[in-house]
Amino acid sequence: MAKLAPGDLAQVLSKLPRQSSENVIVGFDTADDAGVFRLSEDLALVQTVDFFTPVADDPEVYGQVAAINSLNDVYAMGGKPISALSIVCYPQKGDWDVLGSILAGGQKAMIAAGVVVIGGHSVDDKEMKFGYAVTGVIHPDKVITNGGAKPGDVLILTKPIGTGAINTAVKKGIASKSTIAAAIKAMTTSAASASKAMVECGAHSCTDITGFGLIGHAFEMAKASDATFRIDPSKVPLLPDVIELIEMGMLTRGDKNNRVYVGDTVKIDESVGRSMQSALFDPQTAGGLLISLPEATLSKFIELVPDAVVIGRVHEKGEFLIEVN
Repeated sequence: MAKLAPGDLAQVLSKLPRQSSENVIVGFDTADDAGVFRLSEDLALVQTVDFFTPVADDPEVYGQVAAINSLNDVYAMGGKPISALSIVCYPQKGDWDVLGSILAGGQKAMIAAGVVVIGGHSVDDKEMKFGYAVTGVIHPDKVITNGGAKPGDVLILTKPIGTGAINTAVKKGIASKSTIAAAIKAMTTSAASASKAMVECGAHSCTDITGFGLIGHAFEMAKASDATFRIDPSKVPLLPDVIELIEMGMLTRGDKNNRVYVGDTVKIDESVGRSMQSALFDPQTAGGLLISLPEATLSKFIELVPDAVVIGRVHEKGEFLIEVN
């Protein structure tokens, strides 16, 4: 079955009957990372689900990445994940030891995060897929959404990008060992510490960078915030060999789909090379957080998350939602 492109999915969602509840703090209206539902005056649930096909040759690493990717949605909201349900699509005649390793990798990441896997569901599928539905908790007044960025804020990215191109190169057998290692390190690095730091530093908005790429998720954040993001491509951190791999054609369908998704809301200066543009649209797996933060607390955040990089600023809404120059 063909996969839905971002624009197709938006059309499908727009046709669903509208639901309303005074307890829904965050729904799917603004394409945020997770839903948030109020249980009481001081407690809300953060809920998300994510699963995908293998992104690593090592099944345990694949399981670990799938867990990190799912957990990061909760961290992007400023929440604390507490429980998870596994989602398994696996061929009936597959190697069960491989599946065991995938589950073990996911369990390892969940245990490290203090999250309890309390069940799950599996189906027979020729194409392997794995992930989790994760539940977290948060105070209703402390939810960080993708719609709170304010003019004057700095835009911070907590991880380098390029996993989509690298994973494509891995499948074709042309990625170097050092590049693969760098990508795995990025994908298996939890957003927990960055999330804690952004809460301490009073972040106004956040999203995690996954399938829509840096530009796609920045677009959603700028749109929800009714602001314009100006991004300096020279400041965006890249994983090793990403530009070279893109120039060799190591792109996914996401490069085209993500460009279609943002449409004419993005202005990219002609000085930005085509390969760098593709890197900015490259779909990520377990990518970093894109955080909109007051400049007054920037130095404190960088002390807490030394690998984070300022890649741009938030401005009053102009003609475009995203300007790359």
